[in-house]
Amino acid sequence: MTSQIRGVFCAAATPITEDGAPDLVRAGMHAKQLIADGCDGVALLGTTGEANSFSVKERQQIVDAAVRAGIAPERLMPGTGLCAIPDTVELTRHALSLGVNKFVMLPPFYYKQPSDDGLFAAYSAVIEKVADPRLKIILYHIPQISMIPLGLPLIGRLIKRFPDTVVGIKDSSGDLTNSESLVRTFPDFSVLVGADPTMRALLAIGGAGCITAASNLVAADLATVFHHHADPKRKAEVDAAQDRIVRTRAISANFVQIPAVKAMLARRYKDASWLRVRAPLIALDAKQIAEVDRLMNEIA
Repeated sequence: MTSQIRGVFCAAATPITEDGAPDLVRAGMHAKQLIADGCDGVALLGTTGEANSFSVKERQQIVDAAVRAGIAPERLMPGTGLCAIPDTVELTRHALSLGVNKFVMLPPFYYKQPSDDGLFAAYSAVIEKVADPRLKIILYHIPQISMIPLGLPLIGRLIKRFPDTVVGIKDSSGDLTNSESLVRTFPDFSVLVGADPTMRALLAIGGAGCITAASNLVAADLATVFHHHADPKRKAEVDAAQDRIVRTRAISANFVQIPAVKAMLARRYKDASWLRVRAPLIALDAKQIAEVDRLMNEIA
């Protein structure tokens, strides 16, 4: 196994229509813009994309929309991990039928404190039921949300059993020490960080890149860091890009993150429809939106 997935991937936000459905036209347009910004791919239907607020059918429609918009299927990386294994299999097979082959996959996350044997059985069941040699899985480690940590022994066991399928991990723990441990323990594994500011440090020891929320806004800066972090002649350029990444990420941390990212996108596109979120999330209020604008003006 060699590290085969590298680059800047956006954990894309999902626009919503006035009646609460996924806005498939804007979703496709946003995916195209992210590629134009410098993303190597688009990770639809992750945490930032409010994936678990959408039905299986809606999630399929969102992937369909990105492909119809002209995004090459191999540049898509949808989230398909659900609590029910048959739903995960259905979503994954659907995307594979469109030519998508890379997936970010949560473990089943409703029952807490499952054993490694149980998690291994769940991932194994998905892989064996999908039964497609094209399938590439990026494990999704976000224990502060899922409450299901993916530890080194489990990851090692999955790699050993499925070396051509389990090829990477999105580490959204925010713990750089954990990401560094993953890189050092599994040097040929694609370790992609979920916290934008940590990508630079991890690249220095062999990290594979990122799948992040701020790339909805600063993909070009993340691409600059990814491609030129080791070039001393471009250090000033990389430092400036890193500063914008850190400051943009910090804005969303001042509020509930997903509504804040959508407020920043509403500003970016001059389109208030981007403010919409699905319950139980609530859009930022006018005062909060004004504060987001003020903070973004300080970066511009």
